[in-house]
Amino acid sequence: MSSTFKDVLQAGKRLLFDGSVSTVLYERGLFINRSFDEANIVTPQMVRGIHEVYRAAGAQVLTTNTWAANRPKLHGYGLSEQMAEINRAGARLAREAMGEGTGWVAGCIGPLGLRLQPWGPTTLDEAKGFFREQVQALIEGGVDLFVLESFADLDEIHQAILAIQEVGPYPIAAMMTPNDEGQTIAGTEPEWYVCKLAEWGADLVGVNGGSGPGQLLDLLRRFKAVTDRPLILQPSAGLPRVVDGRLLYMASPEYLGEFARQAFQLGVRAVGGCAGTTPAHTRTMRGALAQEQAFVEINPEIREPKNARAKAVVPFAQRSSFSRKLAEGTFVTSVELVPPKGTCPEKLLEKAALCKALGIDAINVPDGPRATARMSALAACLLIEKQVGIEAVLHFACRDRNLLGMQGDLLGAAALGLKNLLAVTGDPPKLGPYPHATSVYDVDSIGLVNMIAQLNAGLDLGDSSIGAATAFTVGVGANPMALDLEREHERYQRKIDVGAEWAITQPVFDPESLFRFMDFAAPLGIPVLAGIWPLKSLRNAEFMAKEVPGVFVPKALLERMASRTSAEDQLKEGLDIATELIELARPRVQGLQISAPLGQVEILKDLLRLSIGEA
Repeated sequence: MSSTFKDVLQAGKRLLFDGSVSTVLYERGLFINRSFDEANIVTPQMVRGIHEVYRAAGAQVLTTNTWAANRPKLHGYGLSEQMAEINRAGARLAREAMGEGTGWVAGCIGPLGLRLQPWGPTTLDEAKGFFREQVQALIEGGVDLFVLESFADLDEIHQAILAIQEVGPYPIAAMMTPNDEGQTIAGTEPEWYVCKLAEWGADLVGVNGGSGPGQLLDLLRRFKAVTDRPLILQPSAGLPRVVDGRLLYMASPEYLGEFARQAFQLGVRAVGGCAGTTPAHTRTMRGALAQEQAFVEINPEIREPKNARAKAVVPFAQRSSFSRKLAEGTFVTSVELVPPKGTCPEKLLEKAALCKALGIDAINVPDGPRATARMSALAACLLIEKQVGIEAVLHFACRDRNLLGMQGDLLGAAALGLKNLLAVTGDPPKLGPYPHATSVYDVDSIGLVNMIAQLNAGLDLGDSSIGAATAFTVGVGANPMALDLEREHERYQRKIDVGAEWAITQPVFDPESLFRFMDFAAPLGIPVLAGIWPLKSLRNAEFMAKEVPGVFVPKALLERMASRTSAEDQLKEGLDIATELIELARPRVQGLQISAPLGQVEILKDLLRLSIGEA
């Protein structure tokens, strides 16, 4: 299993470690004046049960209940002679809970609680000896790797690393514990200690504990600037408070889930929990991991143009009413309506008709949003255009079709008279109710744009003539709030290079992020429509903030929604926020895409009038 763990690291996979076993032991009545590690031999069923709960919550790596099971610390409880037994039992219990071949068991090792020379009497060799005997016992119990956590002394953790390396080639995750400035208690700067941990051979390097998740995310940026070694972060659940004589941690599971989502998007390879974290925290972090893996595992081929960008036969301004307005610089407004889950389109058509009556320019129709099974977006667009008489924008996703199917559907859409396309990669099935559904992703949105540009030039994928060229307008998505803006800018530029002609942003809740994106995007010369999502309720706001990839909802807006108690007042506040965002965005973009919350267009009448410029 140890080599397999290294293979996983080398393959770039994200990993979820468990949380604090000692926190759960404390919650279950173990007093803090006892050795938590002794529970491995006194109450093994309880320890095994805690590991099992962490595994059920989604942890891929279970850490043994042995953080303080070194000889010096056990000596304080009169347990030093049982050191090997406690560590072997700790490893065995975690292994029994994990099972063979389903995940990994990490031998957990913490500081000795001694001062090392030159600050104390313990020599470096003595320290290494204490670590080595604990390492040996954990290996005998069946661990796959080692986790060194909560170290403040860089020399001490070095001896722990050396002790492991002398015993065998086991993977090592090495973490220091920072103060509020990111330094160790000894004053070592984070850039220095993370580089030394990597230099000494740790496979994962990072920090654990601290004052909470936010601090560790700040340190992450500093780590990335100095090392390319895989990073691990294991925050505590905030600083503890004493409530009715018990230590309680204030960071909620939802907060840790948001931390994990941001950490993974910023490039962290592994997350877990430290003091105060429980299986509930692990469960929310598992959701973030599943979301991130779903996107990382797509890894589609990007089909680049063979030579110069394919030249469209039909000029952009002549392809549709929508493209003519964009080409003329007219401000345009579209409304996003989701296809029905069943076969009856009547409600969809009624909403589209209301939008047309209000003067909206087009209806955007998502293609299986959030990886849900709905009526074909292509069929829904055709019904809207034929029965309502308003242009539709077909979101065309790469998820469900191979290259042949994509080309066939595009040719069919052209023959049916559909003109406006938004090329999207598509939400992975793991995000929806059918996580085991097969995804294709022969190409991503960049490759899809290139394919459409080929068809607009009258050529198929093999560069053979298709006769009459298609006349699609080619739109793409953009995310002004992306955590990795450099990558987002690079992809946006590439989309334009291969044929993108206009863009729609993710829902914007932070106007400053939109403005910064427009400073970058405006010189590239294609029209941009800002996405606007009117928040219907606090629950809707929290869903957007935590569950929708690429969407950032500022804390101040969540607090505004939370300040309203009734459903009616929350809806009004959400519409007020959307109104403010529209007024701020209009001068910087050429259009708006308004999403109808739960498809309820009727509550947006005033907002839609504002979006098209009517007071």
